[in-house]
Amino acid sequence: MSGVSSNFLRIISKKFQTSRVSTNLLERRNITLLNYTRNCSTKPPQPKPQKGFVTWKSVATTGILGGGFLAFMLYLKKEKEFAQVQERQRMLGKAAIGGYFELVDSSGKTRTSQDFHGNWLLIYFGFTHCPDICPDELEKMAAVVDNLDKSEDTPKVQPIFISVDPNRDTPEIVGKYCSEFSPRLLGLTGTEQQVAKACKAYRVYFSAGPKDKDSDYIVDHTIIMYLVDPDGEFVDYYGQTRNSEEIADSIKINMLKYGQLHKKSWF
Repeated sequence: MSGVSSNFLRIISKKFQTSRVSTNLLERRNITLLNYTRNCSTKPPQPKPQKGFVTWKSVATTGILGGGFLAFMLYLKKEKEFAQVQERQRMLGKAAIGGYFELVDSSGKTRTSQDFHGNWLLIYFGFTHCPDICPDELEKMAAVVDNLDKSEDTPKVQPIFISVDPNRDTPEIVGKYCSEFSPRLLGLTGTEQQVAKACKAYRVYFSAGPKDKDSDYIVDHTIIMYLVDPDGEFVDYYGQTRNSEEIADSIKINMLKYGQLHKKSWF
């Protein structure tokens, strides 16, 4: 009996130890699972928000710098344009186009170039017997003047027609001819010497062709409109390829440049 009891006790003791080890393993396993659960339920650390690269202060600074740069570029552009105008005036002065003339208007009154100082002039040289070119150019000139007259802030331009055919174009004929295109168009003629001097001043070529059986003839001449500023200086010229709107726009630009050059407000 004692032997049986002893064996029984050893078996019980071994089972208890095995059960104890299992219990310990189970407890450790539960602890590990609990820690894992806690770690999973905990939110990961969030990075601190960083300040944006673009702020109202940076935008304002950029705007100020950009505006300053733009103003500087506009200043440089204005100075460049002013220098170009001065250079153009210098080169036109070398060209020596324009100058003094003395002619007669439709009423027989002598008119000199000095009478028109202070006014913008648009001058065309032609003759009243011209079949097509002169009428077309004078109609264009009248359209240019009408265009400019519509702008109240634009200085008035005096259109002038100078005959290159003094033998046939008397003051009366020239006056009547000009009135057919515009009441603002002033017609001038004169003696052969007076007309030749005016043409030479503006470098206008003219030559009378052969006469037919009726003593009629065509005068070949330069087909150009000349723009003269209030100082009596030649500014620009316009050929047949320029239409009335282009010429009017060019005159306005030249007026603006003249105002900038002479520090006057024309607009």
